Amino acid sequence: MSTFEQIVKRVKPLDAAAMAAARERQGQLTKPRGSLGVLEKLAVQIAGITGNPMPHLKDPVILTMAADHGVVSEGVSLYPQEVTRQMVFNFLNGGAAINVLARMVNARVVIVDMGVKGGFPPADGMLCKMIDFGTQNMCGGPAMTPGQARDSIQAGIDSVENEINRGLDILGTGEMGIGNTTAASAIISAVTRTPVSEVTGRGTGVGDEQLQHKIRVIEKALSVNKPDPNNTLDILAKVGGFEIGGLAGAIIACAAHRIPVMVDGFISGSAALIAVGICPQAGDYLIASHRSAENGHSVCLEYLKLDPLLDLSMRLGEGTGAAIGIFLAQAAVNLHTQMATFTSAKISDIK
Repeated sequence: MSTFEQIVKRVKPLDAAAMAAARERQGQLTKPRGSLGVLEKLAVQIAGITGNPMPHLKDPVILTMAADHGVVSEGVSLYPQEVTRQMVFNFLNGGAAINVLARMVNARVVIVDMGVKGGFPPADGMLCKMIDFGTQNMCGGPAMTPGQARDSIQAGIDSVENEINRGLDILGTGEMGIGNTTAASAIISAVTRTPVSEVTGRGTGVGDEQLQHKIRVIEKALSVNKPDPNNTLDILAKVGGFEIGGLAGAIIACAAHRIPVMVDGFISGSAALIAVGICPQAGDYLIASHRSAENGHSVCLEYLKLDPLLDLSMRLGEGTGAAIGIFLAQAAVNLHTQMATFTSAKISDIK
């Protein structure tokens, strides 16, 4: 497996020649120029990511990383912490929303245990990359040690490289962890230097009073830990989550292997901030599947300069938005590679 430092060094700019060839082909297809809108741009981006002017997406993988959060003890969620573990079993049994959507796009769902209390027996479709049984309560000190933060990123790198060996040509990011919208809000506030109140949403559906409490908890965590806004590894360690670090590592690994990353929603967006903070070039490999109903997600997307493909008022996580985005990516590349050209169809082009 590649090390953290090796992977970062391998991330290169998008392939300009492949993108130019893809743009030229788009102009030759039997349609008015630009008439497929975002799907045309998406095909060109995927050509640049893969280095192939005629890309194919036949092996999608949804990587759903799970971990618990010590900050749950502060009462920031409607659900008890044991729901993280219960939902992972639901994923493994194929009964969750992500399983339904993944089947529709023929994606393999891989669950990664990054640190769920109670652990799991060996199971098909699961990788064990446990860092610890959940993070510490970030209101009393750092959520994790600097070493654990690095280990979480390395676990994400290793997870991607493991799946590449099984077939992987587009990755959808997903997560599960009661309390992780609190960690994501703290990360987004710290990285973008936006007030906590502007990036904190209702998560599992908390009411007005509990939302205000959640904001105060995050403000306290940031005050206690004072994460360095110029050091995303420090931010991850002090107010992050193991699954967030894992997704950041997965994003960097995909960029190094020229694999497009379909980013899910709010939590995945916070992981993208960490990844791009460590490896700015990785940002070119990201596709934002949708805009989450969590209000801080728009701040995150704007900071990353990403235009979401969809806005469906979703806030489930798991990789559900990413699965829908993968369908659009498949549509974009299939249109790009399978449509006839004006020449092959013997149709008059605009002169």
